[in-house]
Amino acid sequence: MQTVCDDRRMSERNVQSSYSTRLLSTETWHHFAELVEANNGVWGGCWCMAFHPEGIDRSSGSRNREAKHRHVEQATVHQVLVYDGETCVGWCQYGSPAELPNIKNTKAYLGALKDLPDWRIGCIFTGKGHRGSGVARVALAGALDAIKKAGGGLVEAYPEQVDGRAPQRGAYFHTGPETLFEEFGFTRDRLIAKWRWVMHRRIER
Repeated sequence: MQTVCDDRRMSERNVQSSYSTRLLSTETWHHFAELVEANNGVWGGCWCMAFHPEGIDRSSGSRNREAKHRHVEQATVHQVLVYDGETCVGWCQYGSPAELPNIKNTKAYLGALKDLPDWRIGCIFTGKGHRGSGVARVALAGALDAIKKAGGGLVEAYPEQVDGRAPQRGAYFHTGPETLFEEFGFTRDRLIAKWRWVMHRRIER
């Protein structure tokens, strides 16, 4: 059954009803792995490791795969997978700052930091052939719903600004577009790079 976030700024019609969500776990690992392998390891072999404490091993996609699998086995990863039928087509990664300590533009981020959030939204990814069909929206809705069930709190995201710049593709949007988070009630906190914002939303349980 599809999870849908009950946000004041979105309704169920905004989420594609043809998709469903499941959490990344040992039971769904093979679906996640099939999606990553079908997309060249995701941006050349990242395996969605950039936010994790180890970061990306840029010399070996296979090592990133092994590291991600260990996180799944040790339950040190939170990730909502989006399905089209029985096929995984995308995801949204989320977790505590301890689980996801690595963010870009760290110096600028820390320079104006007041308090760490309870949760971070990490990588958002849609597989080829499904882009532009609402996968990211479903993934983010599922992540926020999971956060709510886990107790809620302050959620932080680091999306890319889309207004006022030329169209961007690929890894530039691995944290999602700013407009997507605005749909879910996130507000701008501060700019940490030319086009990257820190955005916040508080989730009440």
